[in-house]
Amino acid sequence: MKHPTPTRSSRRLPKDRLEAMFYMQAELNRRIGVDTTSLPEHQQPTWILNFCRALSQEVAELVDSVPWKWWARYQTYDRDNARIEVVDLFHFLISLAQIVGLSARDVYDLYMKKNQLNFARQEQGYTHKDEDDNRRLLASGDSIAQHRRARRATSSKRAQSRRTPS
Repeated sequence: MKHPTPTRSSRRLPKDRLEAMFYMQAELNRRIGVDTTSLPEHQQPTWILNFCRALSQEVAELVDSVPWKWWARYQTYDRDNARIEVVDLFHFLISLAQIVGLSARDVYDLYMKKNQLNFARQEQGYTHKDEDDNRRLLASGDSIAQHRRARRATSSKRAQSRRTPS
């Protein structure tokens, strides 16, 4: 199924589905009035809280899609609504990822590393919490840090080229 571009000014959507979702969410957020891809650091905590509250509300709406009141017999499972609520969660999770400087590729890379760590923890019995486990995932030599530095350099070059007369 073909999906329309989110705005008239939008370029062609990326072929990678996760990249496309990140692109479209950034477009939607800009349309709403917040550029999640370039928020100043001092505004980031406010928007992280805003999106966390929105996520909490969406989780509550998802919970309402299932018969969670064990004492009530009138409730039914609304699978269609549950699916919509899960998609709503993605909207806010992607926004949060963008605010903290994660691209779709960063999320994928970090997810793969975290998933590997979680499997290793389970294989080892996960008998104690090692706070350094998660820190090692974001070590300075990590691809996320490298991508972030490359994005900053590219943005800086673009900004400089706009200021320099042709």
